[in-house]
Amino acid sequence: MSNTSNFRKAMQEVQGNQILGPNVISNALPYLGGGLVLTALGTYGGLGVIASRPDLFMPTFIGAMIAELVLFFVARGVAQQGNNSTALPLLALYSLLSGYTLSGIVFLALSSSGVGIGGVGIAALGCGVTFILGRNIGSNLSDEDGLALAQTVRLGVIALLVVMVGQLLLSVFGVYTPGWLEIAISGVGVALFAGVAVVDFYIMPRTYEDDQYLPVALSMYLTYINLFIFILRLLIAMNGRD
Repeated sequence: MSNTSNFRKAMQEVQGNQILGPNVISNALPYLGGGLVLTALGTYGGLGVIASRPDLFMPTFIGAMIAELVLFFVARGVAQQGNNSTALPLLALYSLLSGYTLSGIVFLALSSSGVGIGGVGIAALGCGVTFILGRNIGSNLSDEDGLALAQTVRLGVIALLVVMVGQLLLSVFGVYTPGWLEIAISGVGVALFAGVAVVDFYIMPRTYEDDQYLPVALSMYLTYINLFIFILRLLIAMNGRD
């Protein structure tokens, strides 16, 4: 959920600005789509490792998580500087690593009798529907409504992060989240990142010019990956983590 770190800066830049990049989202979409395809390939590879060498998955998962975190900040910095030729392969590698780290929750979903491949498909479809609705709503928001929604969503995501850190710390000590609370957390996560998807279509054209499509693609990529994760978490929680 690293895209939330730019929320405050983006809103400050947006206030009073006219649209800088009317075509920046359209320019970013092929790269967003390519990143999601690479993520699917990374997830497929991770599922293969789980199936064939489960003893190797956790060490490689941890390594991929660390590399993914470092690569995110490097790739974002290069993309922000407009060095697209260097940023593009970095973002491609980041997408593959992101897919590998997603394979754990996807495997859990596939292993759940109440979720399975259908649940993974529902999560993907939910992201697609959110994109369509978010584009229609976010592109037509007034400045007042857009800034208000952005501020509300930003505060909500910060609160969600605090709760999830607390949840992680409790799990370290063997205290696990009750099913009803996991459902609530996951449901709030879905709602918040659906809101982020709407906000993206308002903020991005007012923050970035048309040739700054890679930072936009990265930000939108993070939005839909997080939305996908929370939909899967919700489905798994509703089915009792079989």
